[in-house]
Amino acid sequence: MLRIQEVADLVGLTPRSIRYYEEIGLLEPAARSEGAYRLYDADDVARLRFIKGLRDDAGFSLAEIGQLLEDETARAANRVRFRASRRPAERRAVLLDGMARIDRQVATLRAKIARLQAMIDAADERRDHLEGHLRGLTTEARTGTSDRGGDQSGGAGR
Repeated sequence: MLRIQEVADLVGLTPRSIRYYEEIGLLEPAARSEGAYRLYDADDVARLRFIKGLRDDAGFSLAEIGQLLEDETARAANRVRFRASRRPAERRAVLLDGMARIDRQVATLRAKIARLQAMIDAADERRDHLEGHLRGLTTEARTGTSDRGGDQSGGAGR
């Protein structure tokens, strides 16, 4: 078992972030030592690394992360319910719930991809704009002219 500062150092978070993740339900409340120190096990460390990766690498909000974690927990519970039941109606309900959760995850991921694509498109437009200026400078260098008075050809003034 590890104390909060040890976990924070391992994962690359602050102790405050870890406590906050507990407060908002992303992480189960930690076990406590006799001295009331928070104690974490390997599963807690793995979950925190997963949360940090979703937040930092994939750009998910904490609300989105919470929904993904809830869906994963429900998926595990649904698997147990499905295997334990022989009633077709109950098994159908479990499958429908699982499909709805996956549909929500796919929608969240598609929305994130759309936002990222919009950012890429905007960056491409900025780069195109700079390329236009570069072409104008190249033309100036070849012809010995300057567009200080305003380029009427539209090359560098994009």
